[in-house]
Order: sequence, then C-alpha cells, then structure tokens
Amino acid sequence: MTFDEYQKQALLTDGTVGSSTISAKFISIVLGLSGEAGEIAEKFKKIYREKNGDWDDEDKKTIAKELGDLLWYISSVSNHTGISLEEIAKINLEKLKSRAERGVIFGSGDNR
Repeated sequence: MTFDEYQKQALLTDGTVGSSTISAKFISIVLGLSGEAGEIAEKFKKIYREKNGDWDDEDKKTIAKELGDLLWYISSVSNHTGISLEEIAKINLEKLKSRAERGVIFGSGDNR
C-alpha cells in the first residue's frame, strides 16, 4: 500500500474532507496530533518505568496501533492543506538527505 492509497481510504472516515475553512472540527483533528503523540510517549514511558525498557511483542502491537492513529491525523491535516502524504514523504526525505549531505542531520533548527 502506498501513502496515497492509505490516505484515500483513511479520508473515508474524516468528517473534514472538502472543507476549505479551519473549523472547530478541524481544530480537534489538529489537536489530535499532539494527543496521539502524547499517548505514544506515554506508552514508552511506562515500558521504561515499569519494565526497565524491555518491551515485548504486545507492547510493539500497542505502539503500532497508536502510530496508526497518529498517521490518520497526519493524513487528515495533510489533506486539509492540499498536500498528499506521498508528497510530504518525498519532501521529508529530500530535507533529510540534504541535511545528511551537509553534515547537519543532528543539529538544531528548522532551516539547517
């Protein structure tokens, strides 16, 4: 499955498709990004705190589900901006390649 195929299917469950305004419903989706990222961080915190960092297959499945939720939110926001997940992935890889070539992959700042 490609990113574009995923996005097309995921958008069937997105109530903001076709909207050209930043509505309350869309803001709830944007906020969902940070919520899901927080849930993923929380899962890792508990694995580290309660299991001394030793994660098992069940932990990995749980994290995969949370990453899937995060991907859904990213898909929705990217669709709202008119940029496909496929294009976002390409842009990101180009940015990372450029940083690696310039030796600033581990630096700080958006425009390094």
